[in-house]
Amino acid sequence: MPRQLLAPAPPLASRPFLAFFAGGRHGHIRDQLLRHWKARDPDVFPVYEYDLPVGTNYYTFMRNARFCLCPSGHEVASPRVVEAIHAECVPVLVSDGHAPPFADVLRWEAFSVAVPAADIPRLREVLERIPAAEVERLRRGVQLPPERLDMFRMILHSVWLRRLNLRLDN
Repeated sequence: MPRQLLAPAPPLASRPFLAFFAGGRHGHIRDQLLRHWKARDPDVFPVYEYDLPVGTNYYTFMRNARFCLCPSGHEVASPRVVEAIHAECVPVLVSDGHAPPFADVLRWEAFSVAVPAADIPRLREVLERIPAAEVERLRRGVQLPPERLDMFRMILHSVWLRRLNLRLDN
């Protein structure tokens, strides 16, 4: 984990950015996000295609945003959601109905926001309409400490559910 994410994150009220994204055009959703939001409002809604302004840092942007945009791309796995959680930045899953990892065992609605790709042009408005109390609830969900053996149990439960589903389908 990067050192920048080890220090306590600033409170939501002092974060200057509504949302943040920096990345490539991997897939139609990221392409649409960058075409619509890149360089449009960098003081409140910074969206960059890889290159950040000189003297800035990816993780500093995450720690200074209330929401971190996590659009789907070509690959299923991305460290972006985990980085957002470590930055105590509420992940915004932008996709066309893809199930997030471990959706059968994680309550994603407790710590993230799901936005359909069709809402990309209204993304700022969608996020601004989320009441401050709800954003704080989501952030508390991001902050929940893991339980001992949590990952092990989650993976076993997920495998068990898949095995059960395979049996029922046959």
